Amino acid sequence: MQRTTTAAAVATLLAAAALGLAPHQAQAAPTSSVTAAADPSSQVRFHDIPGSGGITLKGNVFTPAGAESGRKYPLIVLPTSWGLPQIEYIAQAKKLADSGYVVVSYTSRGFWLSGGSIEVAGPPDVADVSAVIDWALANSPADADRIGLGGVSYGAGITLLASAHDPRVKAVVAMSGWADLIESIYSGRTQHRQAAGLLGAAGYLTGRPGPELQSLLSDFLGSRLDREQQMIEWGRKRSPAEQLDRINANGAAVMLGNAWGDTIFPPNQYATFYERLTGPKRLEFRPGDHATAEGTGLLGLPNDTWTNAHRWFDRYLKGERNGIDTEAPVQIKSRSDDGYEGYADWKSVGSGGTERLALSDREHLFANVDSGANGGVVLLSSVLDQFVKVPPIASVPLLPRAFAGVWQSERYDTARRVRGTVKLHTTLTPTKADGTFIAYLYDVGPLGIGKLVSNAPYTFHGKAPGQAFGVDLELFSTAYDVPAGHRLALVVDTVDPLYIEHNPAGAQLTFSSPRTDPSYVSVPLREQ
Repeated sequence: MQRTTTAAAVATLLAAAALGLAPHQAQAAPTSSVTAAADPSSQVRFHDIPGSGGITLKGNVFTPAGAESGRKYPLIVLPTSWGLPQIEYIAQAKKLADSGYVVVSYTSRGFWLSGGSIEVAGPPDVADVSAVIDWALANSPADADRIGLGGVSYGAGITLLASAHDPRVKAVVAMSGWADLIESIYSGRTQHRQAAGLLGAAGYLTGRPGPELQSLLSDFLGSRLDREQQMIEWGRKRSPAEQLDRINANGAAVMLGNAWGDTIFPPNQYATFYERLTGPKRLEFRPGDHATAEGTGLLGLPNDTWTNAHRWFDRYLKGERNGIDTEAPVQIKSRSDDGYEGYADWKSVGSGGTERLALSDREHLFANVDSGANGGVVLLSSVLDQFVKVPPIASVPLLPRAFAGVWQSERYDTARRVRGTVKLHTTLTPTKADGTFIAYLYDVGPLGIGKLVSNAPYTFHGKAPGQAFGVDLELFSTAYDVPAGHRLALVVDTVDPLYIEHNPAGAQLTFSSPRTDPSYVSVPLREQ
């Protein structure tokens, strides 16, 4: 936790510095409607905006240059990301205002100088969005019939939830967010230690966690199984997927974007949510980690994620026929290639069929020792994969077989284009009632060096020791090209710094493949 806290502090300070504002400057930002220096193309004013429950939100408002008296302009509201102040979206807000939008960005409640405590996208955060819309309609030339919401990370989750509760919202762009909070940081019934620790530390550093959040973080990281159901219910109330019927009924056009390697909000839950949306929709997946696909755009640099976000707003708030609604609605970029691939829906991503790799060998593992197969480090590893194509690696032949189970395919004569969600089916026999394992899929080269394709954790509780049971596990969705001459390898072990494991001392796990229920890995492929 000490390392995690340090990492959170550094990340937050770097983010603020990159945006041109040190923490002490953020606290000194104007809190009244004072015109800030800006170029003649647009104007920005800093405001105290009334939030729900009587708190004050620190915000800024961009209006188009020379806004005509009596004319209304489409409105975009941007709640900030976790731990970042109101200046997060300055660069993009200005660009939007220059193209004819009123843009209101505000620091989410509980952070920096905004009032209240951190509610983690709870009902007060959702009510804040409607309160900000009300304020903007009363205090700016915003058009009540053309309202959009956007955000990155925490802001993305809040905007999706708000679209379920405010039917005035016509368009949403949710980047690097979540649809299912439980599936994001508790997938496979396993706590995502580094993700939760980073968020918790950043919350304490930049905001004021309320008593409920403090208690939940303690229970979650402390593995309080007696509080598991309460934690799950807490997460469901903050999951847009649980309010899908209301989102669909309101009919907002929803664009979702995420990175394959997002170590805080993995892509699977976004893809599942996307498939269930019934209104206009778009899904984009790219290489990278949490919010790294959008990061350069926040600095004002060219960024295709933000370019498409602007196009989405232009289409559904301005009515422009810019073609974004006629493109294939699912757009993905492989981690191995720079080009985009378009699909009619998520199910079509693995349209080339599946390759089933048999896991016929029996593997017996001793738990609680890290074999060296790991998912990497939160935020860092997938960034390296994004920019220099270096994912987490392991020497597969050297993995100690007492602590890691390994199954490998034959060498491939032709490339394999993995697309979508890899699925594992196996039979597990534990020696203890509780336990955890992590599954990894590697691209193994001629020298035995494996590059991580995907991974996912799995935890069980209350099983009968010595009694076998079936396991079905979805690995995190990805798009990865395995070169000819390489092979795929599935590796399982019991320790990964990304996750909290639940293996008691002396625990052992046996993976087998009964004749009546063979074990396998199902790998979805793109059409050749």
